[in-house]
Amino acid sequence: MSLQFSSDPRLSALQSWLASLTATQVLPASLRAASADASFRRYFRVDTPDGGSLIVMDAPPPQEDVRPFIHVAALFGKTGVSVPTVIAQDAERGFLLLSDLGNTTYLHQLTADTAHALYMDAIEALVTIQVHSKPDVLPEYDRALLLRELMLFPEWYVGKHIGATLTPAQEKSLHQVFDTLLANNLAQAQVYVHRDYHSRNLMVVGHGNPGILDFQDAVYGPITYDLVSLLRDAYIEWDEEMVLDWAIRYWERARKAGLPVAPDIDTFYRDFEFMGLQRHLKVLGIFARLYHRDGKDAYLKDLPMVMRYTRKAAGRYKALKPLVDLLDMLQDSAPQVGYTF
Repeated sequence: MSLQFSSDPRLSALQSWLASLTATQVLPASLRAASADASFRRYFRVDTPDGGSLIVMDAPPPQEDVRPFIHVAALFGKTGVSVPTVIAQDAERGFLLLSDLGNTTYLHQLTADTAHALYMDAIEALVTIQVHSKPDVLPEYDRALLLRELMLFPEWYVGKHIGATLTPAQEKSLHQVFDTLLANNLAQAQVYVHRDYHSRNLMVVGHGNPGILDFQDAVYGPITYDLVSLLRDAYIEWDEEMVLDWAIRYWERARKAGLPVAPDIDTFYRDFEFMGLQRHLKVLGIFARLYHRDGKDAYLKDLPMVMRYTRKAAGRYKALKPLVDLLDMLQDSAPQVGYTF
C-alpha cells in the first residue's frame, strides 16, 4: 500500500526524522505500512542498507504516549523474553524505531497441529515475566480501573450497540455481578499483567518464541488475567478440554516457579473463569465502542465468540447467573438484526 505523504503531515515528519538518524542507518524512502492498531498508533516497516528491516511506531500526542512502551520494553526485556528493542526514539513527537519481530502472528500460525507447542512457549514466557514481578513498578490494576473497564459493557454494548436502557432492577443485578467479579479478581495474587496477551500480539520467531508486542498498557494486577487473554482469545476459540489442559499446565509451571497461584486446581480455575468474565464484558464494550465511536467495524465479527465465552462462564456459577438472566431479557427485547447474544 502506497503512503500518501502529501496529505499526511505526520508521515512526512516521520520520514524526515528517520533521515536525520545518524546512529542507525535506514532507507526512509522504503517506509511502508506494517500493521494497523485499535488505537491511534500506526506501525510501518523500513529497510536498512544491509537488507534487513526495522519497525517504526507512530503514536501521535496527545492521544498516545510512547513512554510507557519504552518503560515496559525495558522491563520485560530484562526478564529474557522476546520484545522489540527500542533503537531510536523521539518521545515528544511520538516516534519510535524498533527491532522487527517479523510478520507471523500466532493467529496466522495456530492450527490443531501447532497450537500445543505455541501455547507452551507462550505459557513459559508468561511465567518468566510473572516471576520477575515487583510492586510499585507498573500502575496498579486496582478496583477503580477494573470497574471502569466493566462499565464499558453497559455503556457501549448494551446502551449503544443494542440500544437498550436497563431498568433500576437490572442495573442493580448487573452491579451485583460486577461486585462478585471484583471481589474475586482483587483477592488474587498480583503480578505484571500485559493486558492483551493474545494471538494477535504474539509473534512466531525463530529464537525465544514468542515475540511479544503491544504491552504499553501493562499493569500490576491479578495473576490469571494474561492466561485468560491467551486461552480465551477473542480471535480464536479452542475446545474447553484443551483450554483446561493448558490452564492446568500453566498452573503446574507457575507453582513450580514459586508463583502465588491458588493451591488447588479447582480454586485456580474458578479464579481463571471469574477473571475471564471480567475481560469478556470489557471486550464486548470495547468492540462495540470501536464500531460506534471510531467507525471500525472489523471487530463486530468477533462479538459472537466473546458472547459465547460470557454466557458459558456466567452460566457455570450460581453467583453469576443473574448476568445470564439479564442477557436473556436483553435478547428478547433487542432488534433481531445485526446483534449478538
